[in-house]
Amino acid sequence: MRKKLAQILIVDDQEEILFSAKMILKKHFETIFTTNNPKKIISLLSENEINVVLLDMNYRIGFEDGREGIHWLKEIKTLSPQTIVILMTAFGKIETAVEGIKIGAFDYVLKPWHNEKLLETIDKAVAESRKNVKKVVVEKADKRYFVGTSQKIKQAYSIAERVAKTDANVLILGENGTGKYVFAEFIHQHSERKNQPFVHVDLGSLSDNLFESELFGYAKGAFTDAKIDTPGRFEMASGGTIFLDEIGNIPLHLQAKLLHVLQTKTVTRLGESKPRPLNVRIISATNSDIKAEVKNKTFREDLLYRINTMEIHLPSLRERKDDIVPMANFILDQIAEKYNHGPEASGWQFEENAGAYLEKYPWKGNVREMENKIERALILADNNTITVHDLDILDFEEIQENDENPLSEMEKTAIEKALFKHHGNISKTAEELGLSRAALYRRIEKYDLKNT
Repeated sequence: MRKKLAQILIVDDQEEILFSAKMILKKHFETIFTTNNPKKIISLLSENEINVVLLDMNYRIGFEDGREGIHWLKEIKTLSPQTIVILMTAFGKIETAVEGIKIGAFDYVLKPWHNEKLLETIDKAVAESRKNVKKVVVEKADKRYFVGTSQKIKQAYSIAERVAKTDANVLILGENGTGKYVFAEFIHQHSERKNQPFVHVDLGSLSDNLFESELFGYAKGAFTDAKIDTPGRFEMASGGTIFLDEIGNIPLHLQAKLLHVLQTKTVTRLGESKPRPLNVRIISATNSDIKAEVKNKTFREDLLYRINTMEIHLPSLRERKDDIVPMANFILDQIAEKYNHGPEASGWQFEENAGAYLEKYPWKGNVREMENKIERALILADNNTITVHDLDILDFEEIQENDENPLSEMEKTAIEKALFKHHGNISKTAEELGLSRAALYRRIEKYDLKNT
């Protein structure tokens, strides 16, 4: 059975409901998330591209008026307007579910459900989520982008601004986490196509048997689960931009199919014979050495020529040290706003000595790793000053400083204070500093703090 590429989130406080729904849905859809805690919805939506949420309406014993479900429905639609929500409710509680539909829910299902009805409803919701890719064109003309002062990144943005004014195909190269998606979006937003869809496709997550149906679409009856005519990602991006992320991961036998679409500027849905014309701008990206792959004959040279009319190389954070602290402040402002902690109002900031640690940390995951650490730190911080311990950037092997180095002195002082505060208790000190016991012991020995 061919699974559909969709991410479904099931939220219910009963484990048996979660288990039952997951067993049914995982046979038909690629990725199923479950949680019994509605407070985790926000983080799950932030970290994943959820298509459909199957949302229970009650979570606390003795409170069965459905108001919690309405609350979380509003939260979902605020954070992710394109995500489709299906409410779950018991028979006799339909009035609140109907209220939910009036404020944005797609549909509701009754518990206990009929499997066929549940699948039919979710199948329609997934189809609707695909339409939303075209309908929800987010206004981002005033979106702030961090450029920085590094010569390499300034050159990359300069090329992006110039190429955005054309319809040339662009290939973005760079390590994981360097911001290839942001750059693709930047090009789209500075092009004549900015008011049309921007469709992101993670080619690395597409299995071989989903490749054609997801990219090119399919006709009703083309395969067992093809119940309705469905456009592919190329058609969804019509008039706009399609971003083919991780293009280096496509196997050779599928590269030929993609090349044909790019050459002919047409797409043929599975189950159809008539090509459909395409008007779409192609931006691709990869973290692999794609020219080496061409030499090794794992990537087609003619496909490379089609996608790299213009190449843009994004530097790693290691290559733009002077941008690290300003970028961290920029990210902190954005994340504070995301959680309704507006920076001007709440004064979120890093502690005074954090800059030295931020610059010293290796950032192997680049900007994405920095975003994750700052978001986690903001959530866990005791107040609106984020410390290096909140950031969890102390414990890495690359720190090899002598005692005269200011960074080492700051670290030594922090450990001394924590040891004194906890009367030498290693477990409590390590917990406060965000270190493992082993890492703390290494530093105690390094700084000769055994008698502290």
